Amino acid sequence: MITVALVDDEPLVRAGLRALIDAEEGMTVVGEADDGSGVLDVVRRTQPDIVLMDVRMPNVDGIQATRLLLEGLTAPPRIIVVTTFENDDYVYGALRSGASGFLLKRSRPEDILTAIRVVHLGESVLFPAAVRSLAASSPPASTSASRAVASLTDRESATLRLVARGLSNAEIAAEQFVSPETVKTHVSNVLTKLGARDRTQAVIAAYDAGLVRPGGGDG
Repeated sequence: MITVALVDDEPLVRAGLRALIDAEEGMTVVGEADDGSGVLDVVRRTQPDIVLMDVRMPNVDGIQATRLLLEGLTAPPRIIVVTTFENDDYVYGALRSGASGFLLKRSRPEDILTAIRVVHLGESVLFPAAVRSLAASSPPASTSASRAVASLTDRESATLRLVARGLSNAEIAAEQFVSPETVKTHVSNVLTKLGARDRTQAVIAAYDAGLVRPGGGDG
């Protein structure tokens, strides 16, 4: 059973998401909060696998709430941020803080359920075009990202560039003429060296370090 907590200041949004998730076999909503200020208490009490986190809330926004969870818990849940606008710069801040991906509030119900399953499996919800747009309007992070990216081998850097384009392991294997198992190893090494929880975090680091440019080119 995949357990989910909802964090959104709009009661109708929470009600709609709860109805959708509770109706799906193998999923259930275990807690809700109407602001990021309440997320730590809800997560400690209900221990969800996934948090669907609104990014724009009146008191504590999704960026701050994501940091609260990742810094305040030894085993935090995976976080999917939810936004109304695809180019919401709050999203990039939340991704940089540790969220595993994002969804638009207008997403189809089946896409929301798929995203929950994907993130629960340890993958990420990555929209390359949207991340490029977000990265273009966001300030760079500290030089720590540059140092981490500089530690990658040439093959690992090439793999990260392809991940940033949204390619799957199988597609990367075809591009590099290697086996999917080899790509899996390269991706695992990239995540370890960058201190990234998943592919989304690795891509954010690549943009922050200038390895990948918001316009779509390499650094």
